[in-house]
Amino acid sequence: MRKLEFASLQVRDLETSKGFYTTKLGFEEAGIPNPHACVFRYNKGEASFAIRTPIGNLEGKELGIGASLWFAIDGEIEDLQAQLLAKNVTLLGPIQVTPFGKIIIAKDPDGYNITFLKSN
Repeated sequence: MRKLEFASLQVRDLETSKGFYTTKLGFEEAGIPNPHACVFRYNKGEASFAIRTPIGNLEGKELGIGASLWFAIDGEIEDLQAQLLAKNVTLLGPIQVTPFGKIIIAKDPDGYNITFLKSN
């Protein structure tokens, strides 16, 4: 294997999660009609992923534990942090310096970590 082609996250409430990813994080719907999923894109499709209704029964199960999607950003991480805080996005701590660059982690409605990376 050489490349991850696509990622999909199971969510409890498709409409709530769709609103979070579009209005708070700035992703665009890709316009692919599917009553059980929503495909997102960012920057002309450079970052594509989906959220979907559960494949199995999620009753009593925690979602998002141990999973994180990483998105590279072009702008300054401090500017993104201010934008996310202004939209009341839950951030998991301050900006962190990693071997890959600076990161900030947002938590989605189902507990998935959405990591934004400003490369060194």
